[in-house]
Amino acid sequence: MPKRIVFAALLVMPLMFSTANAAGPFDKGRSSVTFHLGAGSALNDDYIMLGLGYGYYLVNGLRAGIQFDFWLDGDPAIYQVTPEIAYVFHMAQHIKPYAGAFYRRSYIEGLDDLDALGYRAGVYVVAGGGTYIGVGGAYSEYQDCEESVYTDCSSTYTEVTFMVSF
Repeated sequence: MPKRIVFAALLVMPLMFSTANAAGPFDKGRSSVTFHLGAGSALNDDYIMLGLGYGYYLVNGLRAGIQFDFWLDGDPAIYQVTPEIAYVFHMAQHIKPYAGAFYRRSYIEGLDDLDALGYRAGVYVVAGGGTYIGVGGAYSEYQDCEESVYTDCSSTYTEVTFMVSF
């Protein structure tokens, strides 16, 4: 299935839906809205990837979320829905490691839909003023994928995240 290039950029803007006692962007009750921008290639074509996501911290550090990705400027059209869960080790002072898992459903014009399972890990670095920069990697593997149709049924890629806390 789609082979993402080795760079994806995310802009995360958390929204505060919690009590005034919340001390950080990873605290229980906080939410985040995510805007994704990246590039990828699939089915012998190059794409611009745009996306929108939402996350909610169920407990301190544990986020459940969903993201929607739109692969543009390529043929065939590709859309993806990705529910995910991640844990941010928020108790660390300046560098905050994270790890997560996700399920992805890919809708590809003219082809059967594909399911994928994956995981991601990395670190957020405090940049100051409620701003965090994250660097990590992700791996996904498509289920019931035919390599005769898709050149690769797994994908490893780098993610860069910019997070601003409100």
